[in-house]
Amino acid sequence: MDNTLFNFTINPPRMRLSGHSISVGRGTRKRDEDSGTEVGEGTDEWTQSKATVRPPDQLELTDAELKEEFTRILTANNPHAPQNIVRYSFKEGTYKLIGVVNQLAVHFSQVGNLIPKDSDEGRRQHYRDELAASSQESTKVVISETEILEEEEELKEAEVETEAGSQTDMPVAEVAEKVTEEELMTPKQPKERKLTNKFNFSERASQTLNNPLRDRECQMEPPPRTNFSATANQWEIYDAYVEELEKQEKTKEKEKAKTPVAKKMGKMAMRKMTSMESQSDDITKVTQAAKIVERMVNQNTYDDVAQDFKYYEDAADEYRDQEGTLLPLWKFQNDKAKRLAVTALCWNPKYNDLFAVGHGSYDFMKQSQGMLLLYSMKNPSFPEYIFSSESGIMCLDIHVDHPYLVVVGHYDGNVAIYNLKKPHSQPSFRSSAKSGKHTDPVWQVRWQKDDMDNNLNFFSVSSDGRIVSWTLLKSELVHTDVIKLKAEGSTTDGLDGLQLHTMGCGTAFDFHKEIDYMFLVGTEEGKIYKCSKSYSSKFLDTYDAHNMAVDAVSWSPYHTKVFMSCSSDWTVKIWDHTIKTPMFIYDLNSAVGDVAWAPYSSTVFAAVTTNGKTHVFDLSINKYEAICSQPVVTKKKNKITHVQFNPIHPIIIVGDDRGHVICLKLSPNLRKMPKEKKGQEVQKGPAVEIAKLDKLLNLVREVKTKT
Repeated sequence: MDNTLFNFTINPPRMRLSGHSISVGRGTRKRDEDSGTEVGEGTDEWTQSKATVRPPDQLELTDAELKEEFTRILTANNPHAPQNIVRYSFKEGTYKLIGVVNQLAVHFSQVGNLIPKDSDEGRRQHYRDELAASSQESTKVVISETEILEEEEELKEAEVETEAGSQTDMPVAEVAEKVTEEELMTPKQPKERKLTNKFNFSERASQTLNNPLRDRECQMEPPPRTNFSATANQWEIYDAYVEELEKQEKTKEKEKAKTPVAKKMGKMAMRKMTSMESQSDDITKVTQAAKIVERMVNQNTYDDVAQDFKYYEDAADEYRDQEGTLLPLWKFQNDKAKRLAVTALCWNPKYNDLFAVGHGSYDFMKQSQGMLLLYSMKNPSFPEYIFSSESGIMCLDIHVDHPYLVVVGHYDGNVAIYNLKKPHSQPSFRSSAKSGKHTDPVWQVRWQKDDMDNNLNFFSVSSDGRIVSWTLLKSELVHTDVIKLKAEGSTTDGLDGLQLHTMGCGTAFDFHKEIDYMFLVGTEEGKIYKCSKSYSSKFLDTYDAHNMAVDAVSWSPYHTKVFMSCSSDWTVKIWDHTIKTPMFIYDLNSAVGDVAWAPYSSTVFAAVTTNGKTHVFDLSINKYEAICSQPVVTKKKNKITHVQFNPIHPIIIVGDDRGHVICLKLSPNLRKMPKEKKGQEVQKGPAVEIAKLDKLLNLVREVKTKT
C-alpha cells in the first residue's frame, strides 16, 4: 500500500468574554500585538499550548551544528541481493560466478486480466460484444412488431366473425405470405470473421539435448615394492670399510700378476660387472617404461606433424605443370651438437625410422670434438643414442646385416666402430698409429661383404691418397692398403734418378652394386678413377669430371652402367662408365654438397647446395632442369651439407652446417608412378626402371654419335 500523508490544521478556540462570543481574527491579533493591549485571559492558555516540549534525551546543538548539512545518497542497489550466485556453464563444463545480480525488489505483484484494445484478442472480444448488442436490438424490434401484428389480427378476426360468421379458414396464399414476412423480419447472425496473418510467420522452438560427458578411468596394478631395513652401528660401518679395502688390495695384486692381454680382459669383465650392477638398479628397471611414455608424449606433441607425414598429400600438384614441393616435417637438433656441422647421414637398413647423424667441422681452423647421434622419427625431441669423440666425425656407415654396428671416420685419420648394443660410449674398435691409421681426414667409409674367413671388413678413403681395407678380428683392426692414388703428370726426378710421385687426395668413393671388385674414387683435383680391388697400381679408367674437388660419387641403384657425381664447381653430372663424357650436366649456381638417388625410381635424384636449397630432378619428366628447387633452411647463412632418401617412406632428410637435420616430405609430383591404363596392369620392378633410364640414355647416345 502507498503511504498517504495527511495534513491537519488546528484552529484556535473561540474565547467568551462577558457572555458574548468574540472571534479573534488575524488582523485584530496583529493590532493588539503592535499596541501591546491585553486581550484577555485566553491568551496565556494559547501561548502555553504552543510551548515546545523537549524530550529529556535531546541533544543541545549550537547554531553551526544545526546549520550543518548531511548528504545521503539513495542508490537502487538491493542490500539483501545475494552476491555469490553461481550457474553451471555447459560450454566450459564448470560452475561460474555470475557477475550481474538483479537488484529489483518486488513488494507486491498481481496477475491482471486486462487485454490491450489493439491486440488480436482485444479486437475479437470487441467484435463479439458488437454482435451480441446488435442481435439483442433486432430481437427487441421483432417482438414489438409481432405483438402489434397479433393485436391487429385479433381485431380483424373479430370484424370478420361479425361480418361473415360462415368464414372460418384463411386462404393458403395469405399464410405463405405471412411465413415469408416472418423469415424476412428475423435477422441473420453474421459469421465470425477470422483475422488473416499478413506475414504468414510461424515460430517454432526446440531444445536439444547436450552431449553427456564421459570419463574413462582405468586402474593399474601398483608396482611391486620391497621393504628393506637394517641397523647401522659404528662397528658395522667400520667392518664394511675394512672389507672394501681388502677387496681393493686383492684386485691390485691380481692386476700386477696379469699380462697386458689379461688386463684388457679384466677391464672388459669389470665393465660387464658394472653394467650388470647398473641394470639391477631400480632406476634402470623403469627405463623401458620411461622411453615408451616419452614417445607417447612426443606423439601427442607432434601429432599434427605425424598426421601430415602419414596422410597429407599436396592437392595443388594437380594444378602445377609437372612441378612439386617439399613439406617440412620434423626438425632434429641437440644442444651438445649445436655448433657442429652435419658431416654424414645414413638410414638404418633394418629400422626405417632410425637414422644416424655424424657431427664435425669442415673448417680446418675450427676443429673440436665430434658427435655420433642416432635419431628416431618416433621421438624427434631427443636422440636415441649419443656417442662423443675427441675428433670430429667426417663420415659413417651402418652395416646391412648387423644394423647395430656403425663405422665412422674421424678428422684426425682414425676409424672406429661403435656397437649400439653395448651401453658404454666408447667405440668397440678403434685404429691407432700402430695399426696404420690415415694421416689426413677420412672422407668416406663403406662396409663390404665378409671376407673368406667370415670376418667383417670395410673400406676407407682419405686425403693422404690411401684406400684402405680394414678387417675386424677378435680384439683389433687389421689394415691392408688396397690402392694409393697418384696425381698424373706430377712425377719429379729426385736424387740418383729416383722418381717421386705426388699422392692424390681422395674425397669420395662408392662400390658397384653388382660387381664387387669395381669401385669409383673422386679426388680433390676433380678427377674420378674407376678402380679394382685386384689391381693396386693401375686404374681401370680415368674421367676428367670436374674443375674442383669431387664431393660425392654414387652408383645408380637400378642401372649397372650409370653413376652420378657432384662437385664444388656448381655442377651435377650423370655418367655412363663405358663413356668418358657425361650424359647429363646440371649447373645449380652454387657449390653442390651432396647427391642421392631415389630408391623408388631410376630417374629421380636429389642434390643440395650451399645456398640452402634442395633440388629434386626427375629425368623422365624434365631432362633439362629440376622439378623442385626449394630453400629448406631457416636462415640464409646456413649451408646444406648432406641429403638422404628414406628407403621406404616418401621423405628425405637434409643436414646443414649448424647441426640441424630437417625431415621433408615429397609431394605427389616428385614421386610420380606410371599411370594405370584400362585393361592393362602397370608393370613394376627393377627391369621397368632400367628400361626407363636406358631409353633416356639412348637418346643422348644417339645425339653424341651424330655430333
